[in-house]
Amino acid sequence: MKENRETPKNKWSQIFRKKWFFPAVYLGLAALLLAVVVWYQNLDSSVPTADEEIQNEQEESIPTSTDEEAEPVTSQQEVIQSPLTDPDQAEIVTKFYDYSASEEDQENALVFYNNRYYQSKGIDLASEESFDVVASLSGTVTEVKEDPLLGNVVVVDHGNEVMTYYSSLEEVKVTPGDEVKQGDQVGTAGQSIFGKDNGTHVHFEIRKAGQVVNPESYFNQPVSSLDEVKSEEVTEEAETEEKAEANEDTAVNEEAESDEAKSDEANESETNENKEEDSNADSETNSDNAANR
Repeated sequence: MKENRETPKNKWSQIFRKKWFFPAVYLGLAALLLAVVVWYQNLDSSVPTADEEIQNEQEESIPTSTDEEAEPVTSQQEVIQSPLTDPDQAEIVTKFYDYSASEEDQENALVFYNNRYYQSKGIDLASEESFDVVASLSGTVTEVKEDPLLGNVVVVDHGNEVMTYYSSLEEVKVTPGDEVKQGDQVGTAGQSIFGKDNGTHVHFEIRKAGQVVNPESYFNQPVSSLDEVKSEEVTEEAETEEKAEANEDTAVNEEAESDEAKSDEANESETNENKEEDSNADSETNSDNAANR
């Protein structure tokens, strides 16, 4: 029995005494340690650090050329606003002439000038006091001019064939080429000859592909809603013709007044001549009567 118990111990002792035993143990431990180190390194590299996360966020925030090209699409999501900083600053005194509107609204959309009625292509916002006029949408100022009938005019291009017009301005705060954001001031309300009955006001128009639209129908609507407007020929020629007709009416009226004044002068001169002839006749009659006596 004792011999059987001592046999396993003798076997382990013999194994320990082998020259290859301890080197084999060392190699096994080294291999295990190396495997643990490699596994830990792989695990560490797969988990981003806080610095790496911040760097990744900064790289994502840097605009690329694709982002810049997408800016106009983002601007199309702007909501069309009134050209006033406060809607209560002024009231609409002239509406847009809409053929489908009620008879009352159509009457309120007529502008009386030089004994003639003209259809309004926008809306007139008037107040007893001057007020700031702001950009209804973001865009680029393409034109600033002084019109003899409409007063100071500012035109802003918003891309995608959308443009806004601001006229009857007293002061202009922008110049051609300026980039304006929605709500930036473009000028102050003033007066014009064409809309003199409205007092201090601003005339505001929205055009899509040259076609005038009713601003009230698109206020608080995304600018993309204008895409439903059918493209038509640019109405600049019609506007020019209308101005020419207005100027022609003015010239005709002035000529008529001049002719009437000349006629009055001629009648007055003829009356004076008749009076003078009557006076001479009376004088001759008196002379004859005196001679007969």
